[in-house]
Amino acid sequence: MLELTPIGYVRTSLGTKVEAARQPRAGGAAAGRIELLPGRNFEHALADLDAWDYIWVLFWFDRNAGWRPKVLPPRSRTGRKGVFATRSPHRPNPLGLSAVRLVRIEGLTLQVRDLDMLDGTPVLDLKPYVPYTDAIAGVGSGWLERDAGEAPADPIAPYAVEWSAVAAERALWVEQRTGLSLRERATATLTLGPEPHPYRRIRRAPLGFILAVKEWRLHFAVAGRAVSVATVTSGHRAARIAARDGASAELAVHREFRERWPE
Repeated sequence: MLELTPIGYVRTSLGTKVEAARQPRAGGAAAGRIELLPGRNFEHALADLDAWDYIWVLFWFDRNAGWRPKVLPPRSRTGRKGVFATRSPHRPNPLGLSAVRLVRIEGLTLQVRDLDMLDGTPVLDLKPYVPYTDAIAGVGSGWLERDAGEAPADPIAPYAVEWSAVAAERALWVEQRTGLSLRERATATLTLGPEPHPYRRIRRAPLGFILAVKEWRLHFAVAGRAVSVATVTSGHRAARIAARDGASAELAVHREFRERWPE
């Protein structure tokens, strides 16, 4: 019988799957912390770990029910792939493995960056990332190469993303009011390409495409390998924003946004 017990939990601002990055150090990856459980001698287990810049985090995809033999990865241009050929969370045993930057250790808390895990994710183990053995130079990129037709240096960032002055101004306004890294998140998503995809929340529109980032909508067009973001709008309906009774702080921000930029 196999038994696994969490040694701690991830604490981050990422609360839902659509908010999280698809890989560590990809757009949307967040700063946060890993809080180890007290009373289990983990203070001693952490000795000497602070000498490493990166660590491997082995964790449990606790929000997933069941598994799928074939999945549609965000980077795929040629349909579904076998789950063992992907990093998908929909696995027979929902184990995750990510290399994250270790900032510092404070007691039983590890301050980290480049998290692609959700808040509350159970952590099963920690190991140092050892560059001379963990980084393998000159290896292939599997179906990522076949989808792209070649072996690019960075197979997940083939498109250049440009922002209009209007879109940049509105994105900055949203970031200042909400703390959401809207421009960074959207740019990282759009570098993967404009094709409509359920994981990337892209859909076609009469004059181009629309990307959803939480409750905000980014309208963009594509020419060759360039993506041009034209504007940012609220994703809430005007009637909902206008209903002031019992309105949340989130809706108040959207109301202020629409008053500043009427549609």
